[in-house]
Amino acid sequence: MAQLGTDIKEAKIRLQKGEVVAIPTETVYGLAANALDEKAVSSVFSIKNRPSFDPLIVHLANHSSLENFCQDIPKDFYHLYDVFCPGPLTFILPKKNVVPDLVTAGSPTVGIRFPRHPLTQQLLESLDFPLAAPSANPFGYVSPTNARHVEQQLGERINYILDGGDCEVGLESTIIDLSAGEPVILRLGGLSLEEIQAVTGKRYAVQTSSSNPKAPGMLSSHYAPGKKVVFDNMEENFRIFKGRRLGSITFQKNVSGIPLANQWVLSPNGDLKEAARNLFKCLRETDETDVEVILAERFPEEGLGRAINDRLMRAAAK
Repeated sequence: MAQLGTDIKEAKIRLQKGEVVAIPTETVYGLAANALDEKAVSSVFSIKNRPSFDPLIVHLANHSSLENFCQDIPKDFYHLYDVFCPGPLTFILPKKNVVPDLVTAGSPTVGIRFPRHPLTQQLLESLDFPLAAPSANPFGYVSPTNARHVEQQLGERINYILDGGDCEVGLESTIIDLSAGEPVILRLGGLSLEEIQAVTGKRYAVQTSSSNPKAPGMLSSHYAPGKKVVFDNMEENFRIFKGRRLGSITFQKNVSGIPLANQWVLSPNGDLKEAARNLFKCLRETDETDVEVILAERFPEEGLGRAINDRLMRAAAK
């Protein structure tokens, strides 16, 4: 069973040996390995049961070594980096050959992120290689937001979990493609579209689904708990599934006709950041009940509400 701890040196030693280590970030916990070691990276895919066509994100402490791994870096990168990094933003950039094709699923581009969590920042600064790290959960399941979630799902398949407490954001990073032409948002996440557009003065297209993904989190079915999730049209779905053991996930209010014990209200005060932080934890909790169907309402299409709706839609696609 995996050891939980806060020993950065222990995590470093294991990563240098080619082991896979779970690490905390401000978004979700990651399953990390030396991004330049194909054998270590292949272990990440194996542990997660992740298809090799779904690329990984490479994590760096800061942009000082970025040119070792990427080329043709546009001015937009530096503008966004200066405002939002370290933080929940991933950049798709043209890669150099030093980044293994296994990491990028054969794509000539790579996702680069600079996580904000202090433990992982210190770990990255101590290493002489970057870390490839998808979320630390079985492929397609709900992402983990604390070390115990990782232990429950993957504790028998890895040896060490760097325990950084609960994740501050609770949703994966937003992904922006800067590799060609006009920037495009490939995944809605922990940094809102409005925040990015306010800084750049640009409006971005959003392309969040693909059967041949350029970035993680673009497959139509993802982030799903073990229960059936139905998204949007709460009243209609209540009628359709009446007679089943129902649960609900809502923004601020309870749902009449469903036992209170089977209801998850993500933010009674109407705070979308709080709702985002609670989403994956609540999806996991549904698996600990006898609920058969989860009715999930549509959140406001603004701020992090867009990313919450994206995750619920993909959870329902299962």
